[in-house]
Amino acid sequence: MAQETEAEDRTEAPSQRRLDKAREEGNVAVSMEVTSLAVLGAAALVLAMWAPDLGRMLVHRLALVLERVHTLEPVAALRAALVLAALAAAPLVLAALAASAATTLAQTGLLFHGKAMAPDFTRLSPLKGLKRMFGWAALGNVAKSLVKVVVVGAAAFMVLEGALPALERSADWDAGALATKSVALVLRVMVAMLVAQALIAVADLLFTRIRHWRSLRMSRQDQKDEAKEQEGDPHVKARLRAIRMQRARRRMLASVPKATVVITNPTHYAVALAYARDSDAAPRIVAKGVDAMAARIREVATQNGVPLVANPPLARALYPHELDRPIPAEFFQPVAEIIAYVWKLRGRA
Repeated sequence: MAQETEAEDRTEAPSQRRLDKAREEGNVAVSMEVTSLAVLGAAALVLAMWAPDLGRMLVHRLALVLERVHTLEPVAALRAALVLAALAAAPLVLAALAASAATTLAQTGLLFHGKAMAPDFTRLSPLKGLKRMFGWAALGNVAKSLVKVVVVGAAAFMVLEGALPALERSADWDAGALATKSVALVLRVMVAMLVAQALIAVADLLFTRIRHWRSLRMSRQDQKDEAKEQEGDPHVKARLRAIRMQRARRRMLASVPKATVVITNPTHYAVALAYARDSDAAPRIVAKGVDAMAARIREVATQNGVPLVANPPLARALYPHELDRPIPAEFFQPVAEIIAYVWKLRGRA
């Protein structure tokens, strides 16, 4: 019941991040019917290219074996028969393996994922095995297999039914003609099965892609959680911002005792300037603040004997500029006059 409710909540399309994460975990849409089509097509191609020569070779070797069958031991005869069968099946098996691997890689976009290929011991659970056997997914696979058997079997039957009149005369054929016509009939059957399998593969590919997409759908809560992961939790970001501001204020207040002068609004703004005649090319803003912070700067400046000079227009004009940077050139003249005034006061003191 909980799973049904969760599935109903997932009404939003999957994000690109969710699709990428699923791919990284090896969760991609793969249609087994497309793989079956490729295997069947590779087998038909091999038969079309090599079956006539292979058939004649097998007939020749089989004839040799039959000529000496009375002189061979049972084990030797069985070994010879197995060798002939292996020779006949080897091209088909190799082509099927290559087609299966190539088709799977093409569907996954050349994805190699070790975790997906690793053994999953949770599948050994009898309870989960029963759920897989009698679940909706298993019933769907059974229904799909039945449809496949009916469609492919009907295509093969139609070809065989049309070939029955020719097969009735097969008793008059020699070994070479029997091999050639048998291979031709097998190829016709495989072509018919290929056509039927192609229709099934197209339908299964669409169904697999849609089912995979639906399995990755998101709820609104999933979208919010993903946004938090990408952008960070707003509460955490606000806390970090507050910590950074607090540290910046501490650094500014620590710089106020070293300032040359504090220019004030006089109550709303406070900008502390530092200037060392021997090392600085121009005065620097070492601390600034408004309202409460401005009051704190004035308090620290008073405690440490830093002069306060009231100049509201200049204080407001300097406040937007960055800390620890030389003031803009347009403020050199008024600031120089204030610093000269401060130095004059200190000289008198």
